[in-house]
Amino acid sequence: MARLLPTFMYLFYVPRFDGGDYLLPEEESRHCVKVLRLAAGDCLSITDGRGGLFLCRVVRADAKRCEITCVERTKGDDRRAFGLHVAVAPTKNIERFEWFLEKCTEVGIDEVTPLLCDRSERRIIHPDRLEKIIVAAMKQSLKTYLPALHPLTPVREFLRRPRESSGFIAHCGEGERQPLHRLYSPGRDAVILIGPEGDFSPDEIRLAADNGFLPVSLGQSRLRTETAGIVACHTIHLVNAMER
Repeated sequence: MARLLPTFMYLFYVPRFDGGDYLLPEEESRHCVKVLRLAAGDCLSITDGRGGLFLCRVVRADAKRCEITCVERTKGDDRRAFGLHVAVAPTKNIERFEWFLEKCTEVGIDEVTPLLCDRSERRIIHPDRLEKIIVAAMKQSLKTYLPALHPLTPVREFLRRPRESSGFIAHCGEGERQPLHRLYSPGRDAVILIGPEGDFSPDEIRLAADNGFLPVSLGQSRLRTETAGIVACHTIHLVNAMER
């Protein structure tokens, strides 16, 4: 007899999944059968990373080619009324940047753009590995929307792009800065810039201001790049939660 399982606890990611019968890739098959020990008749859930949520049943529990069939299609409930985009310079120690991606995905973020700045100490990233970290965090936190990871982008190019969202730049340079939670309006899409370990250069800060990015503070402490990114993300969520 099939076990009664909390199916949403077992979330798998299959891009462009549209239901029907499906063979899980080998890595997902191994996780399903060897790690979770799911057997024929047991249930699991699949997301397509675009809000689709599919209840599926295991047809054949094979550690290399696990066969499943879709039982029910629905939508995830983790879509927010606001969009959140963090543009951040990757840290010299890439593990810190990976930690930022993991935690912001868990909290909830829509887009991440790695920035190449004047004072950047890291100028090369490996998108495939970073994508895997984001996917794993999405599944672990039971989300159905996969954040978009954009290519490494020069900050000046990013600043000149047209946008409709509210723009903020968190920096430690001279000039007046208001707390992010006071300047951000709930329900608005937001883009937040976070600089490298050496902070944004004065020229980058001026260019950001010229393009409508408001200078903000994230508290009284001097934060690491990856910590600042997470604090910014959480602040936007908190301001929106307080308006409910």
